[in-house]
Amino acid sequence: MEPKIADGLRAIVGDRGLTTNATRRATYESDGLAHVRQVPDLVLMPRDTRETAAALRFLKEWNVPIVPRGAGTGLSGGATPVAGGVLISTARMRDVIEVDSVNRFARVQAGVVNVDLTHACADHGLFYAPDPSSQKACTIGGNVAENSGGPHCFKYGSTTQHVLGLVFVTIDGEIIDLAEPCVDPLGLDLVGVFVGSEGLLGIATEVTVRLLPVPPVVETLLAIFDDLDSACDSVTDMIAARLEMSAIEILDKHTIDAIEASVLAAGYPQNAQAVLLLECEGSDVEVAAALRDIEPILARHGAYDIRRARAADERARLWAGRKGAYGAMGRIAPDLYVTDAVVPRTRLRELVRATTDICEKRGLKVANVFHAGDGNLHPNICYDRRDKDELARVLDAGDEIMRVCLAAGGSLTGEHGVGLEKIEGMEWLFSHDDLAAMCRVREAFDPKRRMNPGKLLPMRACMETRSAVRPNEPRNG
Repeated sequence: MEPKIADGLRAIVGDRGLTTNATRRATYESDGLAHVRQVPDLVLMPRDTRETAAALRFLKEWNVPIVPRGAGTGLSGGATPVAGGVLISTARMRDVIEVDSVNRFARVQAGVVNVDLTHACADHGLFYAPDPSSQKACTIGGNVAENSGGPHCFKYGSTTQHVLGLVFVTIDGEIIDLAEPCVDPLGLDLVGVFVGSEGLLGIATEVTVRLLPVPPVVETLLAIFDDLDSACDSVTDMIAARLEMSAIEILDKHTIDAIEASVLAAGYPQNAQAVLLLECEGSDVEVAAALRDIEPILARHGAYDIRRARAADERARLWAGRKGAYGAMGRIAPDLYVTDAVVPRTRLRELVRATTDICEKRGLKVANVFHAGDGNLHPNICYDRRDKDELARVLDAGDEIMRVCLAAGGSLTGEHGVGLEKIEGMEWLFSHDDLAAMCRVREAFDPKRRMNPGKLLPMRACMETRSAVRPNEPRNG
């Protein structure tokens, strides 16, 4: 990359805000989709909205690709460079700007770590509900880009339900202020369009989020089963009974063994084939009523033990094990491929079994840990990316899992996004007209497609749209 580009960016963000060293840049070569790697030409870490805008205005003159990045905890390649270019990290944007305990909102910079936001408002008796498993590392800006979920999104909804406003910078360096109290001044739901856009429309620098009061009573249960099918069937019946749980998670035998052999050992019984981790929140009356209805369903489906967390530290340990499952899998294999399909909850048993069969037929080891209440499956396929044949089998299994889930009426992603991983699947799920509409929205913000190129939207669909809408425009980008 031209030395003048680095010099110009350094003048904007200073030495601390620019990384040119090859070794340091290599740490940004991928996110959690580790088999796809590309080192960015430069890494930029602006401190705030103003620096971000100035940098993007400068980079417009050089026509280079831009890749936004939060903490890099994503699992679909959304923060992975595909064409070198400049990677813009929000890692230095860590300020909690405002916590309004009366109106129950917080305004934060995009690089604030998810769990740190809840810590910042804990003294006010408030919390931020979306809780990805990576919440000790992932950032609010990254959550906005992917519309992240988490175990408790069964009750509270994913990120989009909690974003009240935001400030983002376009590819041209224009600052779009959609923060309260002036959300969407043109009458368009631009906040709704931006959340989940995976970095294609701009870089979020500030986010205004809804805060909720900490529930007065929280009960955490661990239901223990002799087989995974029965655990799945109990979830289907709980959903049918319209029980008001805040989280319903399933962990299978492979997952339990990995967690219990790690520093995150949570006390999950290793003789179990599956466990259900359940949580109820609310008033004394609400929680008591929910538990009274839940326990007979669990017993009817063969739960041979139902344990209740006796104290806050036991509850925290159970959740630490669940949320640390991804890291614990490192005891099984050096790499992990985590799929993210959503399926009808009436077909949980069938589709969990199907994903396991798909992997086993290819000689792959799979561990299942997932947001059962949402029907959001996470088959964790353990492998070694240095083995090219095994990697090929992993990717083939991932494609077949997606096709099977879509055929059953499911969706491509519940919370991890499409990124690079599932971009071909967009054409399995959406029609040409659907994709064309999405491409037109993108081009309204970024006509040359320099912002996070090669992600989310299939290139063929966008090229066809460009040809149809602007037949005389050069097809670059």
